[in-house]
Amino acid sequence: MRLLLLRHGQTHGNVAGALDTAPPGLDLTGLGRRQADAAAEVLHTEPIEAVYVSSAARTHQTAAPLVKRLGLAPVELPGLCEISAGDFEMGSDEQAVGGYLTTIASWIHGDPSVRMPGGETGAEFLGRYDDSVAHVLHARHDCAMIVSHGAAIRTWTAIRSVDGDPHHATSFPLRNTGLIVLEGDPVGGWKITEWHSEPIGGHLLEDETAPDPTGR
Repeated sequence: MRLLLLRHGQTHGNVAGALDTAPPGLDLTGLGRRQADAAAEVLHTEPIEAVYVSSAARTHQTAAPLVKRLGLAPVELPGLCEISAGDFEMGSDEQAVGGYLTTIASWIHGDPSVRMPGGETGAEFLGRYDDSVAHVLHARHDCAMIVSHGAAIRTWTAIRSVDGDPHHATSFPLRNTGLIVLEGDPVGGWKITEWHSEPIGGHLLEDETAPDPTGR
């Protein structure tokens, strides 16, 4: 199976550098909507049979131009939501962002038992994300797209792909409407075939001034 993992477009939370993880969350900015339009322009030629989104408004808004072009209805799977920031929710200070990223780094480096303060453990995150991917697989698509979130996509890919490496998630950014393409399945293994750090519609849609803690 070919699985496309698309990060949502820029939100007002990304611009503020806030850990906006609880759905429905903040909306896309004007740039975020342009990123979504550009992503649809690039991706509508892919043989995508279904588009799955989280329960966050920003994933629905990002998917909207593409599903319109493809004549599809997005399927919502709450398990695709961003890694919960717990006690750090909506924080933008160094302590909040550092605590969030340090906890996730411990999962990526092999200890999913660590709990985000006031939030989920790595095992709990992987369980819900795995369940959502299993739902996609059960539908027996040859090619499907998931529109999800920066930290969630990078963390799940680093842990679950056969060629995953902590270096991928901690050193390679996934900016708004960045794209990771996987081939395979959970039994034979997922292989990363493409990692587009910049917006899939082109680097001119990138905002270098936004703090965006979950994408960098």
